[in-house]
Amino acid sequence: MPPSLPATINIREPRWDQSTFQGRAKHFFMVTDPRNLLLSGATLEEARRVVEDYRAGTVHPGLTEDQLWRAKYIYDSAFHPDTGEKMILVGRMSAQVPMNMTITGCMLTFYRTTPAVLFWQWVNQSFNAIVNYTNRSGDAPITPSQLGTAYVSATTGAVVTALGLKSLTKHLPAILGRYVPFAAVAAANCINIPLMRQRELKLGIPVTDENGNRLGESTAAAQKAIFQVVVSRIGMAAPAMAIPPVIMNMLEKRAFLKRYPYLNAPLQVSLVGLCLVFATPLCCALFPQKSSMPVSSLEPEVQDQIRKKDPWLETVYFNKGL
Repeated sequence: MPPSLPATINIREPRWDQSTFQGRAKHFFMVTDPRNLLLSGATLEEARRVVEDYRAGTVHPGLTEDQLWRAKYIYDSAFHPDTGEKMILVGRMSAQVPMNMTITGCMLTFYRTTPAVLFWQWVNQSFNAIVNYTNRSGDAPITPSQLGTAYVSATTGAVVTALGLKSLTKHLPAILGRYVPFAAVAAANCINIPLMRQRELKLGIPVTDENGNRLGESTAAAQKAIFQVVVSRIGMAAPAMAIPPVIMNMLEKRAFLKRYPYLNAPLQVSLVGLCLVFATPLCCALFPQKSSMPVSSLEPEVQDQIRKKDPWLETVYFNKGL
């Protein structure tokens, strides 16, 4: 009989060293694996049971280290790290590649007419609103009015940017027109994410010490977290919206696509998917999920609160969200 697994493995942290980009990339390749979407509810609940029992000090008989880490990553892919609630299916990071390859591929294919621009920007912002809400940091609830304001503002911003740039590029080379969707997506991310997480900006997000002990809530940490997420999201979209237009522009000048025009959309979606398979985990890995900042950079009142608990603490940690 194999020896029992020790109860000392820290599964509250990722398996790989998160202080290095390589370690974070390995972690997010696991978290964003689209195959996690196919797991049954029973499999998710079993993973939750294994993880929660192990954290409580109970090791299931016969459990191996690889099985424990597999359960941890299944758990992380489906349950919110702060609240523990099961996340909406299409809002999970494992849904990013299949959902974004379809939406982005269609935005890049159907960009020539105003109704098409309006429709696909609306679809994209609806999806983004779900993702931003699902992957928010902290355990504070967001009200329906805040949710509605963020959704309407981001959708309006994306549509206005897309239509404005579309009119400006009418008399420019066709290749420039293909980049209008990317500019609209970048602008919308700068609007959508801060608005969807506005409660965090007002009330702050939980900050902890290295051992996860909660020390208070900080708006300065929220600002840093949201900035990092905006940069990551724009980075995620960049390869998928910058590389396929160049390839498609070349293909459209050749006889192949003129002979088989119905292949335009499938080709575009496939190219976008290929880019996203790598861009999604690599851009999630730009910043540590458990981000940090010096105590001296927090608001004065939060600094005072922390100094009363631990006068020598220099660094606090927080979940930046995704």
